[in-house]
Amino acid sequence: MEALEHFFATSPFLSGMLASFLAGTVATTLGALPIMAVRRLSDSLTNVLLSFAAGVMLAATMFSLLLPGYDAALAQYGSRAGAAAVVLSSLGAGGFVLWAVNATVPHEHFCKGCEGDNTRRLSRIWLFVIAIVIHNFPEGLAVGVGAASGSLATGLGVTLGIGLQNLPEGLAVAAGMMAVGYTRGTAFLAAFASGVVEPLGGIIGAGAMAFSDLLLPWALAFAAGAMLFVISSEVIPETHRPGFERGATAALFTGFAAMFFLAATLS
Repeated sequence: MEALEHFFATSPFLSGMLASFLAGTVATTLGALPIMAVRRLSDSLTNVLLSFAAGVMLAATMFSLLLPGYDAALAQYGSRAGAAAVVLSSLGAGGFVLWAVNATVPHEHFCKGCEGDNTRRLSRIWLFVIAIVIHNFPEGLAVGVGAASGSLATGLGVTLGIGLQNLPEGLAVAAGMMAVGYTRGTAFLAAFASGVVEPLGGIIGAGAMAFSDLLLPWALAFAAGAMLFVISSEVIPETHRPGFERGATAALFTGFAAMFFLAATLS
């Protein structure tokens, strides 16, 4: 553990890159592997997997991003009100940026359908891929920032949390692709591609942290805002279809509790 703590503290950029690769590409690919043997998942099981992932994301947003961001702002500015203002303004900025991207970039969800401008100009597979990019990029950003923060608890917490939720999410993405008519191989590649996106976000997040330690509270809260938008606008509406609400809520609570336990034991 001491060696890992030393690595996080002395190699922030490398930590961010490696953590986002493990939590994004590796975890998502491992999660999607069962689709090569399973013909399809039931709608209820897919819904439970996504809802569990949403619960983990929600807890990670609070315990691995917002609270560490507030602590970092408090250490920098020495004022509780000032620290809260920094965190809330950056949280809003992260949510606004994702809202703008969501509103303008054409993409399609499995259940919500098409969103953004000019969706007719792209094939359906590309609309799905773009939706996955919009969804997963903030996760990579969060892991990159958290791992490059220099704090083992923050970095390990967000890395394990995002990796944990990417396991069921990778399978759910692959199953969703098959459910709308794509082959098993295409579905697996789409899930793999969704994991590849996250290290790109991780590089940007870790690069921002390498630029200046003063960006830490802003970067953590910005990543939290981006993830919170994804949870509220993308994941929860997808899982709360008529007839699935109870299972989705129970799975979200389970994911939140799992991430809370993880964050508590690492702090």
